[in-house]
Amino acid sequence: MPDRGRGRVHGPANFAPIDDDLTLALELAALADELTLRRFRAHDLVTDRKPDTTHVTDADRAAEQLIRERIADARPADAVLGEELGVAGEGPRRWIVDPIDGTASYVRGLPIWATLIALEEGGELRIGVVSAPALGHTWWAERGQGAFVDGRPIEVSAVADLADAHLCYSDVPSWERHRGNSKQFLDLARRVWRSRGVGDFWQHMLVAEGAADIAAEPIVNLWDLAPLLVIVEEAGGRFTDLEGNRTAAGGSAVSSNGLLHDDVLAALGQEA
Repeated sequence: MPDRGRGRVHGPANFAPIDDDLTLALELAALADELTLRRFRAHDLVTDRKPDTTHVTDADRAAEQLIRERIADARPADAVLGEELGVAGEGPRRWIVDPIDGTASYVRGLPIWATLIALEEGGELRIGVVSAPALGHTWWAERGQGAFVDGRPIEVSAVADLADAHLCYSDVPSWERHRGNSKQFLDLARRVWRSRGVGDFWQHMLVAEGAADIAAEPIVNLWDLAPLLVIVEEAGGRFTDLEGNRTAAGGSAVSSNGLLHDDVLAALGQEA
């Protein structure tokens, strides 16, 4: 397991003490990891369908409740927005939580799932943590301090040509269902060097690490994106919606090393 919050975080050029809020965010992720990993592949896991037909499990709800209780204890004045339990409190500081991103994978026993935690202050996302205990990795970033995985600094790739790029995505049918432009997506996939259906948080973390160059999703929510934006940007990349807006408000998402971003937006923005 990574060294969560002890001493200092080492950046690419220098190092700085871990911010108290980042320490808390890493603690929250560790609390969730203990619960979600224990329930992963459990025979008695309770699974339901939400009104939007997506999965939710007893582990999702329990992990979010655990995170909320710790925030209430450590930062009682802060607001919380979570995927499963909604909004609590108000004010300039808001924690944004997805207890299990990739619940469909969690339910099927696939290890591609994570707890996502972000802190927003005054409308700006400042801290992001992504913890994937079944993969054995934790990514984090704080504004101005760089991005890290398991304590190691990370940065995006330097690939500048789509023909040399590695593209990650969730699934092809979603582009037709939600954007009406599966043809444009498939055309982009044919232009790049390789494409892989990784999906969820991991595709964007691969971009932040420089292992992939582009990740694109046609539909997502705020809690799916908030920490990813901080980590990708602090790794030197770019994170927008499909219209090119720098936002984690939800809708759609494209992350890249920055060099390929405009070409990707142009390719996916054509009329169906």
